[in-house]
Amino acid sequence: MQLHLIRHPRPAVAPGICYGQTDLGLAECPATVAERLRPLLPETFALHTSPLARARLLAEALGTPREDDRLKEIHFGDWEGRSFADIGSAIDDWAADPLGFRAPGGESPREMAARVLTWLEEVTGAGNGEDGLVVVAHGGPLRAIAGHLLGMPPERWIGLDFGCGQVTRIDVERWGVVLKWFNR
Repeated sequence: MQLHLIRHPRPAVAPGICYGQTDLGLAECPATVAERLRPLLPETFALHTSPLARARLLAEALGTPREDDRLKEIHFGDWEGRSFADIGSAIDDWAADPLGFRAPGGESPREMAARVLTWLEEVTGAGNGEDGLVVVAHGGPLRAIAGHLLGMPPERWIGLDFGCGQVTRIDVERWGVVLKWFNR
């Protein structure tokens, strides 16, 4: 199976703002991004997306997606919409435990990864009957999917830097997994 992981187009948000599950508009036209990405995708594919507008609008420009809340970005709780400068030294607690830290009222990266990987297991276990699977989501969920499939330890997933409006292809075969290309 060809798995294509697409990060949403660049969001319309000021630099330095923590936005996780905040539903933002886009700074790029989703139809333009879809047109650019379409030649990189298989002829037919099952299309899945986060319901957040920045992912969903691109997915809708690519086809008729199935939305799933488990593909949402990490929930930063009370940090949502605040500048990292306002959050201040609390960021140090996150740096001390990057997988287990949970912002007040939010979820930890480990919890986010668990929900995303549950989704992945359900979707890939069911077989999709298409040439491929295309997922339009966010940096955190895409890191969890790719890192898991590539056999990386979770503490290394942060190094997978998915670019906005770009696609990564991973081929999943019975005998193993191959990273075909990253951020095209």
